[in-house]
Amino acid sequence: MKIGFDAKRAAQNRTGLGNYSRFVLRILSEHKPENGYHLYIPDERRTPYLNEIPTLAALKQHFPAAGIWRGLRSIWRIWGVTADIRRDGMDIFHGLSNELPLNITRAGCKTIVTIHDLIFVTHPQYYHLVDRLIYGYKFKRACRLADKIIAVSEYTKQEIMRIYGTPAEKISVVYQGCDPVFAQDIASETLKDVKARYNLPERYILYVGSIEERKNLMLVARALAAMKKEGNSAADDIRVVAVGRHTAYEDRIKRFLADNGLTDAFMFHNNVPYADLPSFYKNADAFVYPSRIEGFGIPLLEAVSAGLPAIGCTGSCLEEAGGPGSIYTRPDDDRAMADAITRVWSDAALRQKMGDEGRKHAEKFTDDRLFASLYDVYKAVTADR
Repeated sequence: MKIGFDAKRAAQNRTGLGNYSRFVLRILSEHKPENGYHLYIPDERRTPYLNEIPTLAALKQHFPAAGIWRGLRSIWRIWGVTADIRRDGMDIFHGLSNELPLNITRAGCKTIVTIHDLIFVTHPQYYHLVDRLIYGYKFKRACRLADKIIAVSEYTKQEIMRIYGTPAEKISVVYQGCDPVFAQDIASETLKDVKARYNLPERYILYVGSIEERKNLMLVARALAAMKKEGNSAADDIRVVAVGRHTAYEDRIKRFLADNGLTDAFMFHNNVPYADLPSFYKNADAFVYPSRIEGFGIPLLEAVSAGLPAIGCTGSCLEEAGGPGSIYTRPDDDRAMADAITRVWSDAALRQKMGDEGRKHAEKFTDDRLFASLYDVYKAVTADR
């Protein structure tokens, strides 16, 4: 079988869509190496993350041919690539990041699109108008034209059905796994080295993700402020280590902390290399992910895979990522978040229990299981030929 992929994000993106794209390419090529895997990438000069795919040598890379498409790379990706897909004789083309070429019906092959979320529809305040219009057109068209849709969570599937009227039988839920490194033991020397280099506290609660308004980290700051106001002694001891991309929202959190006498309660790290990230998890006492809305929530899965007791928020899909052993609060409930943090911080037995239940939940997301779910979609599509 010859399978083509829109691999722009796999080549260029470090976060969500890129990680997902590399995950799919890795598990497919490791479990079914006899297939042909073809990556369609708009710019051969911008492929910094492809080397993170251990089977890269077995993947065929395609770029815009010389001529007009070399100067119109973005247009090639959404239009010109279709002729290349047809010429190369793909059996399936998989749009890994919410879209398909606009003229994909001319490619002469079956098509799959992965939809990660429809947050731009449900929470438009987090997106510019132009982006919402572009996404709205591309996502809706891809869902209509694709032979099969993959949703990264049951929540996302329900949103696709509700917003686009897509029939349930057209959508398969295939979860994304996380890097197995988060579940693996790490040498004590490495843990000590990371703790020393980043001056990490002896005990801390970890957050990983972009530090932006949608991720709602302010809820944790407000929870600590409420604890401090109530005289909860834990507020003086708790430390939060936040790892993620800096935005103006981080500055708002810092001002809030300063205004409430909590400047030392948070530590921000904006440029942590991926190689050090597992040690941040393993050194932590607990994990918090208060996001208002997600398509799935990989950091929460990374945390429970590492055996960390985790706290998330209700309202989207985080229960799917964190499992029943984690604690969930409403995304605007300072009091509930304060209670959850206090319980987890103060109760070692609870932390152990939550960590054990989290590891058990993470077993549902092994490469073998997720490959089987993903490949079932490919087999179903080709069976219809």
